[in-house]
Amino acid sequence: MNDLIPPYAAHLNEPQREAVLTTEGPLLVLAGAGTGKTAALTARLAHLIATRRAYPSEILAVTFTNRAAREMKERVGRLIGGAVEGMPWLGTFHSIGAKMLRRHAELMGLQSNFTILDTDDQLRLLKQLVQAEGLDEKRWPARQLAGLIDQWKNKGLTPADLDAADAEHYANGRGQKMYAAYQARLKALNACDFGDLLLHPLTLLKTDREVLETYQQRFRYIMVDEYQDTNSAQYLWLRLLAQERKNICCVGDDDQSIYSWRGAEVANILRFERDFPGAKIVRLEQNYRSTPHILGAASGVIAGNAERLGKTLWTEIDQGEKVRVVGVWDGPEEARTIGEMIEQDHSAGKGLEDFAILVRAQFQTREFEERFIQTGLPYRIIGGARFYERKEIRDAIAYLRLIAQPADDLAFERVINMPKRGLGDKAVETIHRLARAERTPLLAAAARIVDSDEMPARARNALSGFVNNIARWRDMASAMPHAELTRILLDECGYTAMLRAEKTAEASGRLENLSELARAMEDYESLGAFLEHVSLVMDNDASDDSAKVTIMTIHAAKGLEFDTLFLPGWEEGVFPSQRALDEGGLTALEEERRLAYVAITRARRRCTILHAANRRIYGQWTSSIPSRFIGELPSDHIEEESSLNQTGASLWRTNWAERLEPFNNIAASGRGPGWNRASQSGAPGAAPCSYPHDRRGSATSVGAKARSDLSIGLRVFHEKFGYGTIATIDGNKLEIDFEQAGSKRVIDSFISIA
Repeated sequence: MNDLIPPYAAHLNEPQREAVLTTEGPLLVLAGAGTGKTAALTARLAHLIATRRAYPSEILAVTFTNRAAREMKERVGRLIGGAVEGMPWLGTFHSIGAKMLRRHAELMGLQSNFTILDTDDQLRLLKQLVQAEGLDEKRWPARQLAGLIDQWKNKGLTPADLDAADAEHYANGRGQKMYAAYQARLKALNACDFGDLLLHPLTLLKTDREVLETYQQRFRYIMVDEYQDTNSAQYLWLRLLAQERKNICCVGDDDQSIYSWRGAEVANILRFERDFPGAKIVRLEQNYRSTPHILGAASGVIAGNAERLGKTLWTEIDQGEKVRVVGVWDGPEEARTIGEMIEQDHSAGKGLEDFAILVRAQFQTREFEERFIQTGLPYRIIGGARFYERKEIRDAIAYLRLIAQPADDLAFERVINMPKRGLGDKAVETIHRLARAERTPLLAAAARIVDSDEMPARARNALSGFVNNIARWRDMASAMPHAELTRILLDECGYTAMLRAEKTAEASGRLENLSELARAMEDYESLGAFLEHVSLVMDNDASDDSAKVTIMTIHAAKGLEFDTLFLPGWEEGVFPSQRALDEGGLTALEEERRLAYVAITRARRRCTILHAANRRIYGQWTSSIPSRFIGELPSDHIEEESSLNQTGASLWRTNWAERLEPFNNIAASGRGPGWNRASQSGAPGAAPCSYPHDRRGSATSVGAKARSDLSIGLRVFHEKFGYGTIATIDGNKLEIDFEQAGSKRVIDSFISIA
């Protein structure tokens, strides 16, 4: 029997080998975490080529990253000896879709040399269409429309496929019209966005029978990796291609489907047997990564999901340590506890690269970053910027820097048009010219320009509002806590409204980060003390290649593994995320549970789950209860310790439903995690600019002197208004009767003697 096993399959276990040698008909390989699915997938591809069942050009092999495609091709070459040439249909969905579309571009109204737009180009085009439609871009952001169009394309929907409910999602029913206009404009530009690389090939196969039959005959075998992460358009495309020969092999794990926010549909893998009657299912259940206790804990959690095909992971690895569940008092103690555990193990000889901290949301990283900087423990953030380097945090801090120090020109430049307030490059250049001419900070120059006609009225009004707001917030800074001031200014400047209008998961995460920023400020006596702290934090060197503790989100950790893992923040409202539950209900809960399963199975040897009894949410201490997922951990596989009266699991086992209901009621009422704080009072009226008389070291203390070479009746020249005669002089402000523009108020730095 063993003589019949090809050498490239000899190292595989029985289920893996079965997946390799089953070549005909539909096959679903359910590959649990750490079960060697990549080895099976590449061996199967090698088998198809080595046994001459198909030429490389007759195999469609789809991966989710270009890197995975390259690695698969290299591994197949090593398995069968020599480089594998001629595999044009090995790649990602988007790369294969682009190849197919270029071959048939004219059938979709394009030329074969079409351009693929990036996100910035796409947004620029959509903004033009929004303006042409006469819509208020603040109320109906182009970014929101871009997100909707991406969702529709992921579902395989053209503008003609949208129903009234879809269209209602944007601009009171104009979503379909805007989508159609966008697609027409793309064709006029001979361009596609990334969604079109999926939508156009699908449309082509659905509408052109000849093209469909060509590809059905071409692809003798179809193989798909990470099938649980496919969206509707990808699913429909694959199903059309596989209908003729039905030799399709999909590899995936329904328990690791965690990307619904990117359009992934777990239902695609769950209904595989219905789509392909008679399909064979092979389960890869032997885990080569984790200890039995870790697998037992993960299996106990995922068993709570109803919508799953089911499998039981097992391993031959030694039993190892039980999963630790640690209860702490609050977030700072959580960070301190993890830091001390890492330092203790590191002192005993473990490398820092062996440790990882996986969080549910990005805002959770701040506590760990600050703790590790304080103690000198090297760390790195994977899959995102460090907390204080994130764009929204840098924007907010720039506002605060400008309030604390009006002469901070770098901060001024960052926030003068963020969020957009109609101050374009010309307006900013005008401010710069005056500041250079009078050797004064930009904010002081801006305060003087609003009293002149140097800018069009619209830009001048916007600038006046900005200048007056900065002055008002400076006055407020001396009368209220700086954390509260931060919340107010982010509301009043329009930053929170801008993010809420986007209605995307990314925007929601950025709002959470801003809330965490305000909370962090409460630990410092003054705004100045906090800004000094941030400067020291930003100085942390992350550029060297030395070993570091890894901090990342659970989503970013999928596919990775670590020797020792810490999972903080396992409380209701944090994990599972209250926002996810509010928006997605039971479906979202099952995805959150899959996320918990993915998190635990990243650990090889040790896993520690932490929950805090208290979290500070939007400036207020909130009592937290342990995550329901802790209550689902099998007691045989966990070891609990806590400084609290009860351990996390026992809290759940004593009265689960009773404890959950009041918390959910609190969260739903807007006082718990997931609630986005909004200003109740609204923005007060703008106060007069106080900079010329400010006694706290304002920007105008560098004041400019009035020019002595000017006099009433003198003929002068202004770059914008041309020639004119000075009518009145009031310090640096002049009233000039221009020959073409009429009477205007200007600043003396902008004129020259004719």
